Amino acid sequence: MSTVAVADEDGGTVPVRDREAGREASREASREREAGGRRTTGPVRFVALGDSLTEGVGDEVAGSLRGWAALLARSLAPADPGVEFTNLARSGALSTELGAEQLPTALALRPELAAVVVGGNDTLRTGFDVGRTARELDAALGALSHSGALVLTACLPDPGSLLRLPRPLARPLARRMRAVNAVVHALSVRHRAVHLHVAELPWTVQRRLLSADRLHPSAQGHHLIARGFHALLATAGRPLGPAPAAEPAEPPPGRSADLWWMATRGTRWVAERSTDLLPGLLALAAAESFARLRGADGREDERMARATEVALGSLGSVRVPPPRPDDRGHAPGAASGEPTGRTARRIGGASP
Repeated sequence: MSTVAVADEDGGTVPVRDREAGREASREASREREAGGRRTTGPVRFVALGDSLTEGVGDEVAGSLRGWAALLARSLAPADPGVEFTNLARSGALSTELGAEQLPTALALRPELAAVVVGGNDTLRTGFDVGRTARELDAALGALSHSGALVLTACLPDPGSLLRLPRPLARPLARRMRAVNAVVHALSVRHRAVHLHVAELPWTVQRRLLSADRLHPSAQGHHLIARGFHALLATAGRPLGPAPAAEPAEPPPGRSADLWWMATRGTRWVAERSTDLLPGLLALAAAESFARLRGADGREDERMARATEVALGSLGSVRVPPPRPDDRGHAPGAASGEPTGRTARRIGGASP
């Protein structure tokens, strides 16, 4: 179920009854379309789409999930006019579920900013297909961008490294994640998105940034992501509120809380992944070991790279960008030397 909130006088977000608030926002959006235009006053609308990362797993406050998107929402505008935030992200969501489940609601809300961070779960499925992921992301980013929203995207860290899996198991996941990130990089340029290199943040160096499951950010990690997006938007010239705090105000969960989480929710996640990922992952690991014995251990990397090129090429006018050695985010177009066009006008101009 979506979470809807509006900014309070102190810059925080106050939850509103989900269903009724969502229906009222949709009704207001319909009235705006019938009037033939967008609002020029009122709260800035921010909608977040994606999976558990954006839902807020790893940052639980007072029994509910918060996450980087909610933290960023507090800082997207001054107290007047404030921010109206809707989180449509759902744990376990795949890229194929964006268009069917989250995108229609997001478009109905007519957001000024829309975050789309998804693809990690795609790599954790036996039926992974980089071409399908590319098509779904291209459709979602294109629809939101065409509607007038400024899109926020992020590339994701390698789950095998985060989980410290043995190399034969980690390498296939790393290959898949590289493919998804290449797609996200290319499509971020294509749709003039503001892109944050989440993959290159120091997750494995600073353990406190990860939650008990070692796969999702901790509260501090969510704050780091929120601050990263805020910095990019500020650099682009968008009027914002104060930056999110560097550290969560709440004390980190103790060891007992981490153990309880793993014994309840974490165990369920492991059980689900063991049924659909582990058999395929073991098969991939066996194939790689055999290829290594034959001296052809780089062949699968080459095949995935070619599949990624084909996937992006089939979308038209999209190329695989070169790897970025730095850990800084950028607004694609401006950072790559290409004309900023619509993104610069959209960020720097008045709210539509």
